[in-house]
Amino acid sequence: MPRIADVSNVEKNFILEALISSKLRLDGRQLDQYRSIDLTYGQQLGNATVTLGKTKVNVQISAEVTKPSEERKFDGIFTITTELSPIASPGFEIGRPTEQEVLLSRILEKAIRRSRAIDTESLCIVAGQKCWSVRADVHVLDFDGGLTDACCIATMAALHHFRRPEVSVEGERVTIHTMAERVPVPLSILHSPICVTFSFYADGELVLLDATAKEEQVREAEMVVTANDFEVCQIAKHGGKPVDPAIVVKCFQVAIFKAREMNKSMRARLTADLAKRDIRGQSAENERGEAPIG
Repeated sequence: MPRIADVSNVEKNFILEALISSKLRLDGRQLDQYRSIDLTYGQQLGNATVTLGKTKVNVQISAEVTKPSEERKFDGIFTITTELSPIASPGFEIGRPTEQEVLLSRILEKAIRRSRAIDTESLCIVAGQKCWSVRADVHVLDFDGGLTDACCIATMAALHHFRRPEVSVEGERVTIHTMAERVPVPLSILHSPICVTFSFYADGELVLLDATAKEEQVREAEMVVTANDFEVCQIAKHGGKPVDPAIVVKCFQVAIFKAREMNKSMRARLTADLAKRDIRGQSAENERGEAPIG
């Protein structure tokens, strides 16, 4: 089975020497600088593509009416599925999820669903009988590091962009209206979590943001901090060398700042896209728009 080519010892030493001794990165960025981030909305509502450097992720949101779970009769259902296709990297294979894919799924699950970013109670139609089941399909199209951050940004952008059909309830009769009959309804989003991944080098003393694939291969540890505009929502550190608590606290502050920046840009891009669709009608759905968000 093909795998991502390991960085040679010569290249590894070169990358580490440049980072530790000269604070230089191969692409010339600052240590706390993200690569160019582009957000593109598709023809359908709820379709968003994020490009982070050479990493590219597409997310499609869909919804259907189903029966709620017996344990949560007053809640709708929200699920996230991830697909790491071999087209993105030779290290990914269909039907055989790698450890990276499992960790990605868990982090997105905790960052978005378990942090209650989506108000699942608002997805309930008739308690115990009918509810909306909202699903986010995350497709990785190209990979060069920063996968968790790109997937989280794309998922939140798609969720904000999505509109579900309006529903009316008369007794036990449920009517789902077409978009031509009634204006579709946005999801009730309580907050917008953004994942920020920190990579550590030199016994945790050197910290990078948005590491490329090669920088990820030579790091000593990583930590994913999920934050919204006001607070930290989740921390995930899977092994690696320990990190000084003072550095961790600084990472929290940086994560909140970066989350505010990305959410502000995302909201501006969303407003522009929806306004264009409202003004120009259905013809606007056949066009794609893109703008930098970080």
